[in-house]
Amino acid sequence: MSTSFAYLTRTSSPIGRIEITSDGQSITSLSIERGGHLPLEEHPERSTAVLDRAVQQLSEYFAGERKDFDLPVSFAGTEFQRSVWQRLADIEYGQFISYGELGMEIGRPGSGRAIGGAVGANPIPIIIGCHRVLASNGKITGYSGGEGVPTKLWLLSHEGIMLAA
Repeated sequence: MSTSFAYLTRTSSPIGRIEITSDGQSITSLSIERGGHLPLEEHPERSTAVLDRAVQQLSEYFAGERKDFDLPVSFAGTEFQRSVWQRLADIEYGQFISYGELGMEIGRPGSGRAIGGAVGANPIPIIIGCHRVLASNGKITGYSGGEGVPTKLWLLSHEGIMLAA
């Protein structure tokens, strides 16, 4: 993750501490604690209105009171990655899609590995629901946020998506 950000805040959650960055207008990244650490933990917090809203909405999500996020986001990535992340943003709470279906929907059938790479590189997990992407057989193949698969399982279960892991 780039360390060029204007604002940074942290909050606690049932899946570990969460660190969120912003350019002052939009959310630019969200990281979930892994092994007790956050990527920017050496930097002091400096919040702004959009980060305060993000913390509030995440708290509501984890409390089961919010099913969608109403926050501006800004993605730094390739055109292909941004197309994947934009489609992820449209997957509703409690719904899921396979990597193959995602590829078909963005006009890139047969590019499952590239789709998986883009999903894994999502800079704003939870808010942009990359945990809602599964293998075509419904299995969980991995998760780059937090503690990996256990974090993804927690998020899916929280949203009422029950599957074979």
